[in-house]
Amino acid sequence: MDLTKLNFDANEMLDGLQKWVLCESPSFDRTAVNRMQDIAAHDLALMGASVERITPHPLAGDCIRARIPHPDIGDPGILILGHMDTVHPIGTLAKLPVRRDGNLCYGPGIADMKGGNYLALEAIRQLATVGAQTPLPITVLFTSDEEIGSPTSQDVIIAEAKKARLAFNSEPGRPNGNIVTRRKGGIFCHCDIFGVAAHSGGFFEEGRSAIEELARKIQALHALTDLDRGITLNVGLVAGGQSVNTVAAEASCDIDIRYRESADRDKVFERVHEICRTTSVDGTSSNMSVRGEFHPLNPSQQSTELFDIYTKIAANQNVIVKGEHSGGCADSGFIAGVGTPVICGVGPIGGNYHRADEWMEIDSLAERAKFIAETILALASQPTKTNL
Repeated sequence: MDLTKLNFDANEMLDGLQKWVLCESPSFDRTAVNRMQDIAAHDLALMGASVERITPHPLAGDCIRARIPHPDIGDPGILILGHMDTVHPIGTLAKLPVRRDGNLCYGPGIADMKGGNYLALEAIRQLATVGAQTPLPITVLFTSDEEIGSPTSQDVIIAEAKKARLAFNSEPGRPNGNIVTRRKGGIFCHCDIFGVAAHSGGFFEEGRSAIEELARKIQALHALTDLDRGITLNVGLVAGGQSVNTVAAEASCDIDIRYRESADRDKVFERVHEICRTTSVDGTSSNMSVRGEFHPLNPSQQSTELFDIYTKIAANQNVIVKGEHSGGCADSGFIAGVGTPVICGVGPIGGNYHRADEWMEIDSLAERAKFIAETILALASQPTKTNL
């Protein structure tokens, strides 16, 4: 087909994307996330997709699964994955409205990752507009809790990944334009510590400080960090105590574990579990729970082939795209974990994710959508030696 008929206009795409960004959708607000999913479902339906609503947990946001019309629908095909939740609370837009500055646009979740989700849909829409038949059927899956570890949508992602032949995860591209071919695994844990309350002046010796126990645990946890091996431990949230003149009866913390190699996962997790369950302040007790977990993304022969197709298409348009490692976790690890080839970070070029000044490069909306569309079409002519 004549690829010049593909007409991606970045400014028109930005107009459509702004409606998504203006719908705030923090992970822990089910109603807000579902409002965003309503918009996505509507836009998918306008494309002629068959849209399903999945409620993996009654307290969490829904997932949207859409099948794009195709004569081979039901056969293993292409999975396009993205999350619609953001880290930004309701009210962020009132303080930090969406704004444009030259070729950059700022807004909560505009890069991570509503921009990537929108451009992936535009890639599919453009293919349909010019009458192109994709070589494989396409399924779009938009989830609602990736920013908190995908605790409810993980099983939905894995089920779809097992049925797919290959996948794109529309996380944002790196600020330098690269995409992501490798990611760390991550485990998010919560530890509760229980002590004995006492007046800190009159009856100090009767108290057992949960905060002291927490402080000792934090030091032990952070000591597990091994930068050479790509293992990091971070206690990112702490809470505890009743008043300044009371020995603390309760304290808690949330722990972020990151690792590069799958072989390190069990060893570091067991050490964290041991630190959390063992107390050194007499009279205190503690327990630990896992709140979420991401699998690492490591390249395979098939994902490398998919990456090569994508980068050659970019190079044909005089754009050099490389693959790089990210310490951040993503749902692409679940896809890779079941053996389905996936490339990640094919969304727009952006930066400062999770910050008030999160930005996206406007021109990259059209550019990266075109890369996805042409990569999908190119799959029809690929050798089948590895069943890509």
